Amino acid sequence: MQDKKIHQGRNIRRFREMLNIKQETLADDLNCSQQKISLLEQRETIEKGMLEKIAGIMNVPVEALERLEEEQAFNIIANTFNNSSLSIMNDTVNNTYHPVDKLLQLHEEKIALYERMLKEKEEIMAKLEEYLRK
Repeated sequence: MQDKKIHQGRNIRRFREMLNIKQETLADDLNCSQQKISLLEQRETIEKGMLEKIAGIMNVPVEALERLEEEQAFNIIANTFNNSSLSIMNDTVNNTYHPVDKLLQLHEEKIALYERMLKEKEEIMAKLEEYLRK
């Protein structure tokens, strides 16, 4: 039987990067230094309390950070929006919830925010053009 390769620090880094969160931002939210985040991401195992804090900040299930095997993490991130990744994650977190669904929801929220900002910009540009014509 093959040993499971779970590296919690790498899982934190992968999810952080996938969510486009900088180490400095995560450090600020945890009231620590960027160097501490860098060191945490190098550690194979991390204390449960710290994992819970990080998971809460990144809005991902703590189980995804603590139990996700390296190969599964790679597959999920490589195929983030692929249905097969949902089944991998489902097995990983004991059928409790789908972390990728949560990530999809966050991604959709970011797209909606971007679209609203773009619409506001277009409205402002139209008003400026109208003002310049007068």
